[in-house]
Amino acid sequence: MTVRRVIGTETEYGVTRPGDPRANPVGLSGLVVRAYATGEGPTRALPTGSGWDYADETPLRDARGFEMARALADLSQLTDVDDPTTANSVLSNGARLYVDHAHPEYSSPEVLSPRDAVTWDRAGDEVMLRALAHLAEQGDQLRLYKNNVDGKGASYGTHENYLVPREVPFLSIAAGLVPFFVARQVLVGAGRVGLGQFSEQPGFQISQRADYIETDIGLETTLKRPIVNTRDEPHATGAKYRRLHIIVGDATLCDVGTLLRLGTTSLVLGLIEAGRSPGLELADPVAAIRAISHDPTLRATVDLVDGRQLTALEILAVYREAIQDHLGPAVDADTREVLEHWDSVAADLATDPSRCVGRVDWVTKQALLEGYRRRDGMEWGDPRLTAIDIQWSDLDPSRGLAARMRASGRLVSLVTPEEVAEAVIRPPQETRAWFRGECISRFAGSVRAASWDSVVFEPARGTKGLRRVQMPEPLKGSMEDIGPLLESVTDVDDLLGHLVAGED
Repeated sequence: MTVRRVIGTETEYGVTRPGDPRANPVGLSGLVVRAYATGEGPTRALPTGSGWDYADETPLRDARGFEMARALADLSQLTDVDDPTTANSVLSNGARLYVDHAHPEYSSPEVLSPRDAVTWDRAGDEVMLRALAHLAEQGDQLRLYKNNVDGKGASYGTHENYLVPREVPFLSIAAGLVPFFVARQVLVGAGRVGLGQFSEQPGFQISQRADYIETDIGLETTLKRPIVNTRDEPHATGAKYRRLHIIVGDATLCDVGTLLRLGTTSLVLGLIEAGRSPGLELADPVAAIRAISHDPTLRATVDLVDGRQLTALEILAVYREAIQDHLGPAVDADTREVLEHWDSVAADLATDPSRCVGRVDWVTKQALLEGYRRRDGMEWGDPRLTAIDIQWSDLDPSRGLAARMRASGRLVSLVTPEEVAEAVIRPPQETRAWFRGECISRFAGSVRAASWDSVVFEPARGTKGLRRVQMPEPLKGSMEDIGPLLESVTDVDDLLGHLVAGED
């Protein structure tokens, strides 16, 4: 068993304009996306007038075997139609940058390892910082936050995507994931001041998203949010793959937290795919995810259907033991890295959580907040703590508390600044994201649209109209697969000629 599979992240950033509380967040988000695309130029980002290819989008198809009627869907679910009032771009690193409802969103390119997921997730933060810099040059000052709550009752998402075989029954996947996701937050929660969606009670909790989870399984993402989302939109060969779209997680700023968020989930999926899931079943998953989040002492227990009561760490230990039993004799380096961090963090959480400062977001944030509380004698209901909570996630390196801790070496870094800077520009080499990103940088002006499984070209001569190149296999289109061809062609018409010949 390996941690390696096709994975990716999606991050919606909070956006504000200081001194302008009435500013429309949709409009501000559009400014961010357009500033990056315009400021970086056509070899780094498709112009926002270019289209996203919606041909293969199916946001209302449910993995449980049915499709929601459009008339019954909330407008926020209709992500398969273009909105001319917003902005959309595809980047030379293979990512998508666009306006999602009221937030600028960076959707990372597909990668195969959790460490690469950390790299290209961090690249998204740098993309946003560059957008802010371009806006500042125009005299507009915006702020962006990598978090999941605005402190006023609203929540926005940090999503994860995992490709799994279609042959694995979805309900088996959901059953295996629900207890794991309820417990996973103690490893990867971002931490939050306030209990309840509107912080009705003072206190500090482990997860930013837990209080906004309202059901165990469901299709919606902006209302009735589920622990396991059922959207069946594979962005790949549908008969072969399904894409798990996970919305229960927090935006993590610690590299170790991001690595564990993607890596542990990939390992648990490997268990489920092999029919080796531990078979835990919670009596009330929604109550359980909130109870665990509300207890940073990690002593809270949740009820299982079989009558047992387990803590989050005990639930995770059951999964970890099952993984150990299922591991083959040879463990690859990516898997070993995730397991080592999992074991180390879990052991420290069980004995002295303060040892996890710099590795686990909620522990790091709690330690920071406790320092302010001791210094200024603040209770948890003090609005200054809420402000500090928000400032933790500010991307501005001169203001953001997490950014300042990273710069001073107090956050454990798994990737170097140079690797992140390269990932802002270059796509990962092992997936079809490489072809997508390279086409944008090599054939500026000829790429008219793109999606996860297609690139749409406008030939420079000869054939009239647009040409859509489909990429239904995520592992085809890698540098190894198609790099020699891209190096050999002279222009987009030459490329299209070879691709057509290859189809024949």
